[in-house]
Amino acid sequence: MAKKKDLLSVTELSSEEVIDIIDLGGSVKKDRSKYSGALKGKSMGLIFQKPSNRTRVSFEIGMVQLGGYALYLGPSEIGMGGRESVKDVAKVLSRYLDVLVARTYKHEDVEELAKQATVPVINGLSDFAHPCQALSDIFTIKEKFGTFKGITLSYIGDANNVLNSLMCASAKVGLNIKIATPEGYEPLNKAADTAKKCAVA
Repeated sequence: MAKKKDLLSVTELSSEEVIDIIDLGGSVKKDRSKYSGALKGKSMGLIFQKPSNRTRVSFEIGMVQLGGYALYLGPSEIGMGGRESVKDVAKVLSRYLDVLVARTYKHEDVEELAKQATVPVINGLSDFAHPCQALSDIFTIKEKFGTFKGITLSYIGDANNVLNSLMCASAKVGLNIKIATPEGYEPLNKAADTAKKCAVA
C-alpha cells in the first residue's frame, strides 16, 4: 500500500510537485469535462473549526465537478478539540471518507489530524499556513503572465498564514517576492527560515 500524502504546508511539496499542481489546475480549468469522473466514488470530509464561505464552496463544488462527494462538518457537528478529541475525529472519519480537509485555529490540530488519520489530510487553513490559498495565488500569476521568471509578487499587510505559505510557494517556483508590513507585524523568523529552505537553486 502506498504511503498517504498530506498537504499541511507548501514546504512538503517539491518544486516539481508545485509546478505539476499548477499545470494540472490549468488543464482542468481549460476542459473540466475531461476530468468530470476523476474522483467518482470518492468522498471528502470538510472539518471546519472556522467557518468560511469561499473555502467551503471551493472545495465542495470542486469535488462535485470531479465526480466525488463532499460532506461539510462544521463546529456544531463535531466540535473537534473540544467535545471530540482530534485523535478520535481522525480515527472515526478515516473509516468513512477518502480525504479530509481541515480548517483549524491551531496548526498543531491539523498536524495531529494528519498524524492520526489513515487517509490524506489537506490543510484548508491554520494559524501558521494556508497552502491552498498560496497555490491558488501563484496559479493565477502563472495564468496571467505565463511564467514566473522576471515576475515580482508584492505583499502589503501584516504577516500571517497566507504570507507564510506565499513565501515558500514563491521560493519553490523562482518567483520574486517583496514584502511590506507595518512595524511589529513582520514575518516570524520560523516562516522566513522555512522560505529560505524552500528556495530553488
